[in-house]
Amino acid sequence: MPETKITVAHSPDSDDAFMFFGLASGAVETHGIVVEQVLADIETLNRAAFDGQYEVTAVSFHAFAHLAGTYALLPHGASMGDRYGPLVVSRTGGVDRVKGARIAIPGTLTTAYLALRLYEPDFEYVVVPFDQIGQAVASGEAEAGLLIHEGQLTYEDEGLQKIVDLGEWWAGRTGGLPLPLGGNIIRRDLGPELIRIVSTMLHDSIAYALSHREEAIDYAIGFGRGLDRARTDRFVGMYVNDLTLGYGERGRRAVERLLGDAFESGLIPKRVPVEFAA
Repeated sequence: MPETKITVAHSPDSDDAFMFFGLASGAVETHGIVVEQVLADIETLNRAAFDGQYEVTAVSFHAFAHLAGTYALLPHGASMGDRYGPLVVSRTGGVDRVKGARIAIPGTLTTAYLALRLYEPDFEYVVVPFDQIGQAVASGEAEAGLLIHEGQLTYEDEGLQKIVDLGEWWAGRTGGLPLPLGGNIIRRDLGPELIRIVSTMLHDSIAYALSHREEAIDYAIGFGRGLDRARTDRFVGMYVNDLTLGYGERGRRAVERLLGDAFESGLIPKRVPVEFAA
């Protein structure tokens, strides 16, 4: 096929970097497609997807509920918290509740925020860049904070305490389902042939990283914002695993349950079918 260029956008985090190691290292066949990677925080990617800015992008499942007409969900690349997930934290000796608290959140389109609304709808929020939430809580700008990414592993270093782990809560609510946080989506206007090829490329990139873990962790450390190797390895293992390589029945049921609960609670405008692109 003639040379085609696609942009793949994802978060600047060690787990996303790990997923794309196969492509970044040149180990995966691209069939003549030129792949450009763009890195941005997840809320920025969520909002860019409303304009169809990137052919392939990571987004929050909360955002995907509004994007299914333009983008299709790829059958791999999901980040799911299996009995762990975003954390609500406060200063040690601070508030020990969500209800009525002023909470720093990483964005209103994040799945973390959606899950928090399902857990407890009565709170105030202030949007803070995800990597500044711990500082906002420690300084008193917010009473509590909703932590995503590596903050889930480092919050105690900042003198913070856990109020609730939303992944644990979700597992209890759903009989043990993982909490779907983000996924990879692809623009429908690329057409079925190109979508199939790109989907295979991304699947192979994840599979390559999982089968070359030490090399992929070496690459991912550069995206860990100060995490040492042990914590990088732990964090990657939390969010890149068999559910990332393929949703399977359990992963699919988890997404259906999340979007169904969100619709029934009035948090998204319509029911969203869970259909995969290729």
